[in-house]
Amino acid sequence: MPEPLNLNEIKKICEEFFSKIGFLEKLEVGEIRGKTLPVKLEVEEPRVLIGQGGQRLIEIQRLLQAILKRKFSSDFYLDLDINDYKKKKAEYLKELARTTADQVALIKKAKELPPMPAYERRIIHLELAERQDVITESSGKDPERRVIIKPYP
Repeated sequence: MPEPLNLNEIKKICEEFFSKIGFLEKLEVGEIRGKTLPVKLEVEEPRVLIGQGGQRLIEIQRLLQAILKRKFSSDFYLDLDINDYKKKKAEYLKELARTTADQVALIKKAKELPPMPAYERRIIHLELAERQDVITESSGKDPERRVIIKPYP
């Protein structure tokens, strides 16, 4: 029977996981915020674990979460970040959203952003949600789904 979350046990499982694949250098398991469990990994060669556009990072996160959910009964979301990749990516996406929104507001013409995964689109939508001069919507089907930023009517 699954047991409740134990951060020390989670850290031990994560360390064992990354140790077995040869990528354990520095691992930190943070406190749960809401239902999100942050896990940060620092490695010398992050590109191997992150992959193109962060795709491998998402796959590793999904696999590690499945392993942890078999052990623990709590409902939680694992947020794995390697060498602050997600943090830097979120900062970049927020800046992209603001810059594009400023252009849209100025020229009064919609702009389409490149295709991106759902969690990246969500960052764009949330960053621009409070603005009164533009609106956002997602268009297309995955993996080609993208955010469109439009002037407010």
